[in-house]
Amino acid sequence: MPRPPLAREKVLDAFEQIVIADGERAATLDATARAAGVSKGGLLYHFGSKEELETGLLERLATLTASDLERMAASPEGPVAYYVRTSVMEDHALDRALIAASRLAQGGSAAAADMLRQTRRRWEDAIRPHVRDTASLDLVMLLSDGLYFNNSLDVNGPERLVPHDRELADLITLVLRATAVNPSQAAEGEDAVAPPPSDS
Repeated sequence: MPRPPLAREKVLDAFEQIVIADGERAATLDATARAAGVSKGGLLYHFGSKEELETGLLERLATLTASDLERMAASPEGPVAYYVRTSVMEDHALDRALIAASRLAQGGSAAAADMLRQTRRRWEDAIRPHVRDTASLDLVMLLSDGLYFNNSLDVNGPERLVPHDRELADLITLVLRATAVNPSQAAEGEDAVAPPPSDS
């Protein structure tokens, strides 16, 4: 699949950044062109309207989600552990696309709300075969939601709201025990769960 033109991606990056920082209303064509360092004509060459910018952002989210699902399927620790671990945001492209889509949905975009529902459904479908029942799937998804939400509040605050390293590995082990289809699957998953190596 060919990569999108760099100039187009630069414009989309600028739109995404404004939506995240200042909301959908602030992300006008003029503001986006200025932030991208292009003329308005240059912006309109790639995106003929603000609606096309929004569509481009949602297409980016769909593409990034597909790549994430591929990594999830190939992860040695298994889809459940991968999903829980990556629910702690690290300002990756997927994180930014999700936040921007959420801002668009909050601003009244039905397309963004629908894309967020589709994205969640795709992750649920990937995890479902690896948990024992619907309650287990709900546990994984809601835990992920909580990690994601608290991570957005945990910006150098006085209290750490999101577990990291060993704490996160222990949490993942607990989730695998609670949700695995069978005990041997949980044990295999626990063997693959380890905290990231220390920098020290």
